[in-house]
Amino acid sequence: MAKYRKLGKTSSQRKALLRNQTTALLYHGKIVTTEARAKEIRKQVEPLIALAVKEKDNFEEVKVMAKVARKDANGKRVKETKEVNGVQKRVTVYDEVEKTIKKDKPSRLNARRKMLSVLYDVTEVPTKAAGRKANTKKADLVAKLFDEYGTKYASRNGGYTRIVKIGARKGDGAMEVLLELV
Repeated sequence: MAKYRKLGKTSSQRKALLRNQTTALLYHGKIVTTEARAKEIRKQVEPLIALAVKEKDNFEEVKVMAKVARKDANGKRVKETKEVNGVQKRVTVYDEVEKTIKKDKPSRLNARRKMLSVLYDVTEVPTKAAGRKANTKKADLVAKLFDEYGTKYASRNGGYTRIVKIGARKGDGAMEVLLELV
């Protein structure tokens, strides 16, 4: 008996497909795919969520001093003119701010790296400026796993996903399913 389904793809294509759909499932909460793919995706998602549940509180909060650019009313950086080596230059003004950050303990850092080896980067594009790159930002999927899913599934012992059959796909007759987080 095989340990995994080949899904009619080469190994690199299959890994990329599963990583892509795993990332989409964790970002959106549900995806529509074929039954065979859903069963393979489930094998990747369940251990990631279990790892997030296990390591969700394994950090310490540390206060650090950080330099932050001063911004005006429009949200743009404030610049002032300074003379550097006899030349006038416009330089951004920075303020020192005390911030509290989460510092991962070694086992949580290892879990974070395992998750990053499976997940792709997600870029959020706002709906208003869909054609522009200016307002895009990267979504921190690992933080979402620890903070949102780790606390949500803390009382649950596995079984974080559900497969609901939708019906046969019109083109090729493959069984389509809705794979969602419970």
